[in-house]
Amino acid sequence: MTTWSTSPNLALNEVVDRRRAEGVSIVHLGFGESRLPVFAPLLDRLRAGAPTNAYGPVAGDLAVRAAVAGYFARRRLPTDPEQVVLAPGSKPLLMALQHVVPGDVVLPRPCWNSYAPQARLAGKTPIGVPIPRDFGGVPDPDALRARIRAARADGLDPRIVVFTLPDNPTGTLAPPDLVRRLCTIAEAEDLLVVSDEIYRDVVHDPKATELLSPAEVVPERTVVTTGLSKSLALGGWRIGAARFPAGARGAGIRAEVVAVASELWSTLARPMQEVARYVFEEPPEIRERLAASARLHGAVARAVYALAVAAGAECRPPTGAFYVYPDFEPLRGPLGALGVTDSASLQRRLLDECGIAVLAGHLLGDDPGALRFKAATSMLYGGTIAEQEAALADPAPTGLPHVRAGLAAIEAGFGTLGGRTPGG
Repeated sequence: MTTWSTSPNLALNEVVDRRRAEGVSIVHLGFGESRLPVFAPLLDRLRAGAPTNAYGPVAGDLAVRAAVAGYFARRRLPTDPEQVVLAPGSKPLLMALQHVVPGDVVLPRPCWNSYAPQARLAGKTPIGVPIPRDFGGVPDPDALRARIRAARADGLDPRIVVFTLPDNPTGTLAPPDLVRRLCTIAEAEDLLVVSDEIYRDVVHDPKATELLSPAEVVPERTVVTTGLSKSLALGGWRIGAARFPAGARGAGIRAEVVAVASELWSTLARPMQEVARYVFEEPPEIRERLAASARLHGAVARAVYALAVAAGAECRPPTGAFYVYPDFEPLRGPLGALGVTDSASLQRRLLDECGIAVLAGHLLGDDPGALRFKAATSMLYGGTIAEQEAALADPAPTGLPHVRAGLAAIEAGFGTLGGRTPGG
């Protein structure tokens, strides 16, 4: 019998909460939450929807699905409301897809820590493929085809490949030419592409290449998932959506997902549907909020990236989402002298000795012996609503005292990994 444990990011968050309750000072970079206050107009929509307490359609009300369809259409993905399903977060949609689409799952390595457990929960085998040197979120196309064929030779049945655009954990965005190459392989190998685009509206590098969804390249074999947890900091409200391919195959997958939904979550809560309709229609104030949030995410992510590189790590420059994924391999010698030999001991060292919580790379499917971890930079915006709003409004948020204090603690902690004493 398989023994299941709490998702590692959620478990780490509970550890941090306990230690803080005991009076321990910790800079929390281990939880992928967009630490911003609720945008006031969303509270108005929530209140407006509160009296609506009937179940409603499993896939969501037509007006809300039409709003989601419009959102995708404005991103070069013409969509009919009948291609859309709403859910309490994108996570259950991803899980439902694992239940209804047969075959094993190809994942980039590293990747978000829930993809592989979801596959196992559905009785599938996750098949990891290393990410490219410069970008995460997708398998390296030079390794993908060989890995698929090797998996088949081993008796596995790869039928799904997952992309994350932009990526969690590396905070990078795969460029269009790479997406096209991967779509060509997916088509040749008859894989369904699941494109997790929950960070789509958090591309923050003005020099970053425009996001190309695989649904633009192979629309007949791509399911796109999204949600409001990241772009509008509504993780606890649990609002997600999926876009299924047009045509018979997409309609069949959607119908089975709706069937699963009818047994698991019934429907997205109606007050949340009122919020979703408003957001996905994208009035000017929502677009302005998204732009301000992206600027903040980018400024702080780049600051943490710079500190990791200054400490001696190698790291992909962040272009989207709110993560950095440093590799401290260049400091293996000094770290070994501290008893740090792998990602687990690196995470422990940072938490216990430096007061910095990060998520170790092996928990994301990475090589356990590597010295890599994910840092969620969005946790630095402040511990109060006033601090978070100040960070959001300031054109130079890294200069704010509370943000600067967090960055200084990170700089000191990272500095000790090379054998320096704090302040040395």
